[in-house]
Amino acid sequence: MYQYLDKVRRILNTVEKEERGSIDLAIKLLVDANENKHSIYSFGASHAGILSEEMFYRAGGMMTINAIFGREVMLDRKPITFTSRMERLEGYGTALASTVNFKSDDILILHSVSGRNPVIIDLALAAKKLGVKIIGLTNITYSKSVTSRHSSGKRLFEVADIVIDNHGDIGDAACQLNGAPQKVGPTSTVIGAAILNTIIVEASQQLVERGKGDAPVFYSANLDGGDEKNKKLFAEYHDMIHYEF
Repeated sequence: MYQYLDKVRRILNTVEKEERGSIDLAIKLLVDANENKHSIYSFGASHAGILSEEMFYRAGGMMTINAIFGREVMLDRKPITFTSRMERLEGYGTALASTVNFKSDDILILHSVSGRNPVIIDLALAAKKLGVKIIGLTNITYSKSVTSRHSSGKRLFEVADIVIDNHGDIGDAACQLNGAPQKVGPTSTVIGAAILNTIIVEASQQLVERGKGDAPVFYSANLDGGDEKNKKLFAEYHDMIHYEF
C-alpha cells in the first residue's frame, strides 16, 4: 500500500466525521449568498492560494467565486522567498483588502494551514469590519502549536466565523521516511480541495432543489454549447461576478 494514499484516505475519513457540522454551515452560507446575490471571495498566500485557483474559473466550478490574487504572494514571484516575507508583513493584507469591494453579508473563504501570518489575519479583520462572513480552512492542531505573527496575537481559527480543520500533520508533510528524519508529502492541498469541492457540490445541488434552475456552475468550454450556456449563467449572476468574462 502506498503510504501517501493511505494517509489521505484516513484524513478524508476523519474530515467527513469530524467536520460535518462546519461543512454544513459553509454550504448554507454559499447557498444563501447565491440566492441573495452576495459576493463570494477566496484567498490564500503562496501554496495556500492553490485552493483559490482550484475554485476559480474552471469547468465544474462555481461561477460566483471570486479569487483574490495578491501579486506578491503568488508562486511565480522571484525570488520565491519574497512571498514568505510579504505574507509576514503586517499591513499588506489590509492593503489587499482595500482593493476589494467587500459588502455586508459577503463571504470570504481564507485558507492558511498554520493560520499565523499577518496577511491572512489582516484580510480577515478588514473584511469582518465590513460585515463579511469568514470561512477559515486551516489546521487547528498545527496552528495551536505556533504563535501568531500578527500584532493582535490571533490566528485564523480565532477570527473566522466558520472554521474547518484539514486534520493534517503539524508541518503539513504527512509521511515519515524510513532511514531519515524527514517527513514528506503535504496533504493540505488535496484535503482542502476535497473539502471545498464538497461544499460547492452540495451548495449547487441545494440551489437546484430550491428551484433556481441551473446552478451557477461552469460548463466546460470544450463541450458543444458550453460557451453559450456559460454566457446565460453569467447574465443571471453577473452582480456576484467581479472578474472579466
